[in-house]
Amino acid sequence: MMLDSFNLSGKVAIVTGCDTGLGQGMALGLAEAGCKIVGVNYVEPTETIEKMQAAGHTFLDVRANLLKQDDIPTIIDKAVTEFGRIDVLVNNAGIIRREDAINFSEQDWDDVMNINSKTVFFMSQAASKQFIAQGDGGKIINIASMLSYQGGVRVPSYTASKSAVMGITRAMANEWASHNINVNAIAPGYMATNNTQALREDADRNKAILERIPANRWGTPRDVAGPCVFLASSASDYINGYTIAVDGGWLAR
Repeated sequence: MMLDSFNLSGKVAIVTGCDTGLGQGMALGLAEAGCKIVGVNYVEPTETIEKMQAAGHTFLDVRANLLKQDDIPTIIDKAVTEFGRIDVLVNNAGIIRREDAINFSEQDWDDVMNINSKTVFFMSQAASKQFIAQGDGGKIINIASMLSYQGGVRVPSYTASKSAVMGITRAMANEWASHNINVNAIAPGYMATNNTQALREDADRNKAILERIPANRWGTPRDVAGPCVFLASSASDYINGYTIAVDGGWLAR
């Protein structure tokens, strides 16, 4: 049955940055599809833990600082020790720093590039080594952005890092597809999360954004959860190196 190909029962998924927002939405979506979730966060994901427990999902809370790569081996070890394997990696953790490009600091450049692109690569590398050792492949889902396609304003390091995400998604797919590892990305559009609250509360900016979105609404974490489940499932086995825009039609306009 076709729906069986979306069933993730017994799979183990690592999701970084799932304390709130899109990461939380994807973690919950994967759990609903059957995954055991390894949540990797810098802070305690209290709300996510409560939602997982209320729904009866399996959730392993792992604390790490992904601005550096030092914790990556420990993350993989904890997941394998607890569940015996890894099947899915969702590289969602990321940060943004806003400043005019003419005044942008080296520290703000380095911090954003480290977590948004460097850690994405080395998390993927570590997970892929585990996939290869297991011998049955795996799924990597990176979180890109509309700024993987566009330049943006006052976010030079974020734009560079998310453009890099799209590029390394292709590069990793090229090298690891022969190991039955699928590497793809999701590029969310304007989403109703705490990161965009100020924009949504600004009547003029909110109006301008909605006028550009054919769907005429902000996206939600649930809108990203569906594509994430698809890319984590066997239904996407012949999709590799592609970035799916989940934007309500923003790029089409």
